[in-house]
Amino acid sequence: MSPSPSVPVLTIDGPSGSGKGTVSRLVAERLGWRLLDSGALYRAVGYAAGAEGLDLSDTEAVTRCARETRIRFQAVADGSDTRVLVNGHDATDELRTETAGAAASAIASIPSVRQALVDMQLAFRKAPGLVADGRDMGTVIFPDAPYKVFLTASAAERAQRRYKQLKEKGLSVTLGTLKREIEARDARDASRTVAPLKPAADAVFIDTTGMGIDDVVAKVLAVVQS
Repeated sequence: MSPSPSVPVLTIDGPSGSGKGTVSRLVAERLGWRLLDSGALYRAVGYAAGAEGLDLSDTEAVTRCARETRIRFQAVADGSDTRVLVNGHDATDELRTETAGAAASAIASIPSVRQALVDMQLAFRKAPGLVADGRDMGTVIFPDAPYKVFLTASAAERAQRRYKQLKEKGLSVTLGTLKREIEARDARDASRTVAPLKPAADAVFIDTTGMGIDDVVAKVLAVVQS
């Protein structure tokens, strides 16, 4: 059970590159609500496990890491971004790499890791409201949320978006490789036995292919305002 069921929650789920991270942050700012980037929690645990040199297939060790890792979100002064501190280290840039994304996807399939992070996610539900960004926010973590959205986009467009982001950071990537990685992650996330990626039955489905960020934000806000 969520600790504060009376607090409204907007869940924004979807695959990697669908724009849910940026949209969630902007919508939370417009509403004046708290923000939960659940994907960052999994990436942070994956990062911490890597820093310890753990084998991600070692369920016991990774679960222990999930329970012990200290994760804190820290908004920058101008509100343009949120930094993620992992065990006191600002790991924000490392968490945004494809390597971190792949590690997060791998450990997210471990039931004991997911359980270790459930209470942490539920604790974000505080007044005046919460925008929860992830893959199972509307189906598993906040099934009672009054507002639910599922964002998606074609794999080609999501790869293009990711390519642009990484190139702007000066990273060497290829569009074809990114598309293959995104398709592989989609298949892995959708087929896992624990909390697979899928829209909640009562979620509003929004395909963001070809849409500008402002248009997507407006559509999501309309779900809450309606």
